[in-house]
Amino acid sequence: MSLIIGVDPGSRKTGFGVIETVSKSSSQIKYVTSGVIRLPSGPLPVRLGVIFDNISQLIDEFNPQQMAIEEVFLARDPSAAIKLGQARGAAIVAGIKKNLVIGEYSPRTIKKSVVGNGGATKDQVQHMIKTILNLPSSPAEDAADALAAAICHAQTSSFGLNSEGLLHYSKGRLKQKITTSS
Repeated sequence: MSLIIGVDPGSRKTGFGVIETVSKSSSQIKYVTSGVIRLPSGPLPVRLGVIFDNISQLIDEFNPQQMAIEEVFLARDPSAAIKLGQARGAAIVAGIKKNLVIGEYSPRTIKKSVVGNGGATKDQVQHMIKTILNLPSSPAEDAADALAAAICHAQTSSFGLNSEGLLHYSKGRLKQKITTSS
């Protein structure tokens, strides 16, 4: 069994979702929790601190071994892409500080793994998350995206822990080994 936290970062709200894989083949996935961290208005550094603190608290509470996070996509507004990158960074640092395996996936890769179509709409992702996890209703958009990232990671990574250190995945491929010191 392994717990994976998925994160859909944003500078106004950040989605999160925790799933549990029941078997080593990650064919059985159970819903644990999900939600949206609503960030206060104000300076970006304060909002980044809120992301870091909240993701750190979630990691402490649920004790996942791995994190899946959406990569930055090219936005029409370069300023928005930079803010998104900073929000990702705050979440990633929270995971690294807790020695989690970090998997980064493009939005298209995540959608394709959950819906079967890299160009799927938000509604389609929400519907498939509800179906896959057997939820009574569709989660909020950001929570559904975070759960989709976690499911993508479960399907892609085959739990890349080994005795030599943590493995880092990018776009579903091994990118580099991360070594941590205790």
